[in-house]
Order: sequence, then C-alpha cells, then structure tokens
Amino acid sequence: MTRCAWCGNNPLLTRYHDEEWGVPVHDDSRHFEFLLLEGAQAGLSWLTILKRREAYREAYRGFDPRVVAGFGTGEVERLLADRGIVRNRLKIQASIANARSFLQLQEEHGSFDGFLWSFVGNRPLVNAWKLLQEVPARTELSDRISRELRRRGFGFAGSTIVYAYLQAVGVVNDHLVDCFRYRELAASGK
Repeated sequence: MTRCAWCGNNPLLTRYHDEEWGVPVHDDSRHFEFLLLEGAQAGLSWLTILKRREAYREAYRGFDPRVVAGFGTGEVERLLADRGIVRNRLKIQASIANARSFLQLQEEHGSFDGFLWSFVGNRPLVNAWKLLQEVPARTELSDRISRELRRRGFGFAGSTIVYAYLQAVGVVNDHLVDCFRYRELAASGK
C-alpha cells in the first residue's frame, strides 16, 4: 500500500495519515482542535504535536472554544506549567485569543465550518502532486484565509500554518496521486 512519504514508518504519523489527514471536516469543535494544534506546531514537527495531542485535549478541556475563551491569567499559568504540551507563552495566549475570535466568527456566520468552506465553494480542492517536493507550503488560498483570520484577531495564523490546517481538515487534498488515500478521498466525493 503506497502512502505519502511524509509519514514514513512512524505508527502515529501513519495512523494520522490513513485516518484523518485530508478528510473533510465539517464539525466546529474539530476545526477548533486543528487550529489550536496547528498553531502549537509552528516551528516544530507535526509528530511533536501528535505525541502531545491527548495532553492538549486534557489541558484545553476537550478543545471547547467556549471554555478556552474564558481562560484567564490562572489558566495561562496552569498551561505554562503543563509538561504535556508545548509551553510557549505566545502560543498559549494566542490559543485563548483565537478561541474568542472563533466564537465571534461562529456568531457572524452561523458556524466556523460555513465560513471556512465558503472560500472553496463548499468542495475540497483536489491537487495532483506526484512528488512531495511539489506540495507548496502556502498558496493564494491560504494567503487569503490567513489575512481574514488575522484581521479577525487570530494569532499564529500565518499562511503556512493555515495551509497545513487546510490540508489537515480536507479543504485541500494534498495526498500524492499514488497514495491510496488520494484515490479513496477522490472516489468518495470528499
């Protein structure tokens, strides 16, 4: 079975690749989870974050944006002391600000999902990359979404982070064409 080369032989990356990466997400709580994790990943490997995912889930109260939006100074200090997550003050503060912006966006658009998918006409963009080196780190789409998120107060939402997020939540299908998931997702209409 051929997979995208980036997951290598690591069981955690392989499971993530096979079960989650590139599968269209239409659930706001999952969107918030991926936004938070992608922001935490900035400057680090995705494997580093995947290894800490359950600790993040616990530290961030199940990735509930309403709860996270209410975090204050005491919660920031608690998170900074949590050895299970990346203890970066700027990332932690941005995650809380992002929760507040996420809720505002939901209120304006009915859902974050509706806001996000409107950028692509509610259909995933399917690329046809043959080599890992062809996959871009950012695109015009991620530039536009990043600008809009930052305009709305999101931090750690630069174009490269946003593009990784779009790949993760299936807005963009960047599985390589010889990867079994590329064909499965394209065949299912996802």
